Amino acid sequence: MPAPSRMDQIAERVERLLVRHEEVQRTNALLQEQVDALTRERDALRSRLAAARTRLDALLEQLPADPSQDSTSSR
Repeated sequence: MPAPSRMDQIAERVERLLVRHEEVQRTNALLQEQVDALTRERDALRSRLAAARTRLDALLEQLPADPSQDSTSSR
């Protein structure tokens, strides 16, 4: 069997590169889906954090300014 010609070697390498390119594109698409999911999760967590901070601020405003005033007023 004769050795493959230079053109055959180039064609084979191009085919391998095309297969590898398709694999990289699929991997990239999967990674992009993961990034999108994590971005949505991060945004949801930020929203929950902001809501919790708002609730905590409202609770802190209900506390008396001086804790000693609370004990004297309850006597």
